[in-house]
Amino acid sequence: MVTFVQQLRDGVANFFAIFIEVLEDRNGPSINVEPEVTSGDFLSGFLQGTRQALYDNNRDSITITIPQVNSKTIGSLIALFERAVGFYASLINVNAYNQPGVEAGKKAAEALLDLQRKILSILRNTNLPINLSELTEKLETTDQIEHVYKIVRHLAANNRGVYLQGNLGNPAELNIAYRH
Repeated sequence: MVTFVQQLRDGVANFFAIFIEVLEDRNGPSINVEPEVTSGDFLSGFLQGTRQALYDNNRDSITITIPQVNSKTIGSLIALFERAVGFYASLINVNAYNQPGVEAGKKAAEALLDLQRKILSILRNTNLPINLSELTEKLETTDQIEHVYKIVRHLAANNRGVYLQGNLGNPAELNIAYRH
């Protein structure tokens, strides 16, 4: 974040920053991290200080203030930015709703979800732990070993029946098992 702010303050002036200020720090009383100062006070101070540092260097910014973070305010922000993107795109003669990059990402995600289904099927039908290389060979996707690793790691981290044995830092030695 610090590097990004430094770039905004001293880099090329071809942007404006949007700050979202939340008035309510949290539900219930805040804990003081210093005498008379809460973590929310620090966040508010950092927001105001960053705005001032940008302003002092003639950098434009906008601040949107919301009373609290909840489904209504988040939904409102999403609607606002969706409309802003559509409006801006029309000004620069771009179809914001024809996004081949987004479509390519969706297709790649669909293929990875299919790979996940295949991984789960193989693991459910294998009674013994299997290493990553063996799993990718059974999948006939040895060129996707990184994807396989990331999928099994995600499944294991989310208690989806996949268990990893070994060092996550050395995937080649990792054993993967499925428990019902």
